[in-house]
Amino acid sequence: MTHRALLLVDLQNDFCAGGALAVPEGDSTVDIANQLIAGCQTRGDAVLASQDWHPANHGSFASQHRAEPYSQGQLDGLPQTFWPDHCVQNTDGAAFHPLLNRKAIEAVFHKGENPLVDSYSAFFDNGRRQTTGLDAWLRQHDVNELIVMGLATDYCVRFTVLDALQLGYTVNVITDGCRGVNIQPQDSAHAFMEMAAAGATLYTLADWEETQR
Repeated sequence: MTHRALLLVDLQNDFCAGGALAVPEGDSTVDIANQLIAGCQTRGDAVLASQDWHPANHGSFASQHRAEPYSQGQLDGLPQTFWPDHCVQNTDGAAFHPLLNRKAIEAVFHKGENPLVDSYSAFFDNGRRQTTGLDAWLRQHDVNELIVMGLATDYCVRFTVLDALQLGYTVNVITDGCRGVNIQPQDSAHAFMEMAAAGATLYTLADWEETQR
């Protein structure tokens, strides 16, 4: 039997309009999320979320290196994009978008708490040194299929999907529920191609809902 979960990736204020690391059209994902949540509640699928949850001195922040935001460097031996300060623990920027149906979320998995390593994936940090507890939760609840959407396509969604596939999950990506940073203009398009090549199935919300009838 298929046990399925919806995984909402980082639908947080700092990634939406007016936020510190605003993703273009990031807010448009929230309505898609709420529609998916409603469908999951009808079908009895679990609803989960990841949440970027950085300490104020996180090493991925450009401010910690006197670097330009979006410049490239290294953090503890790993390649690193230096970001504007964002999603600092217990700030409004780190909170979920106010229009998201947060009451429906059964479990939240924090990531990016270790100041020495960034954590794009909802499963592991970028060095794969620590897990978030998401994989353990899914296995404990016999979940073997994921519906994934969120922010941002070319970073946290991409890494989450690739890790999920590597861990053996069936993965469905809702493309119009994702938006990208696009430091390079084609980054999101390339990310979707990479996810599909690795075994994810890509759907628009309308196509996904059609398959669920």
